Amino acid sequence: MELRKNGLKHLTLEELWQLFPIYLTPHNPQWTEWANEEIYELSAILSEYTPTINHIGSTAIPSIQAKPIIDILVEIAPDTDWQCVKAAMEAAGYICMYSSETRMSFNKGYTPEGYAERVFHIHFHAIGDNDEIRFRDYLNENPTIAREYESLKLSLLQQYRNNRDGYTEAKSDFVKTIVDLAT
Repeated sequence: MELRKNGLKHLTLEELWQLFPIYLTPHNPQWTEWANEEIYELSAILSEYTPTINHIGSTAIPSIQAKPIIDILVEIAPDTDWQCVKAAMEAAGYICMYSSETRMSFNKGYTPEGYAERVFHIHFHAIGDNDEIRFRDYLNENPTIAREYESLKLSLLQQYRNNRDGYTEAKSDFVKTIVDLAT
């Protein structure tokens, strides 16, 4: 886990999950403002790649509680030199968490003392690989379904508070069902 490059390299994955537990908070209107500011910064960093950038995830759904981590999806052309994009993001201070031929993810706002005030997960996909946008839009258009998603997340907190992978996996069937409905 490359998060360890940020002064956290001596920690095990379990220790990282203890330092950065999952918790949900009521919607914070500042999240949209912070997302827009981050999108502006990303647009400048990535200008030569003409990205499409969107605020995604639960912080983009005002009617539900969310982890106070702002997710942003950056879509770039599949034939882009992804290693150059990765280098540009790292040079700008983002921490690469995952990198493959078609996807990358970066974090910002994790410190040895815990979460910073603003925490971001930046997801890179090829243009058109954007189920997260369909999911966000469907939940914003269907408040009852959004509340069901919120209830699911709340029900998973105790079991997965210190296990992000388990938490994400436990939500995956619900997310897939909604994405299928939204398509």
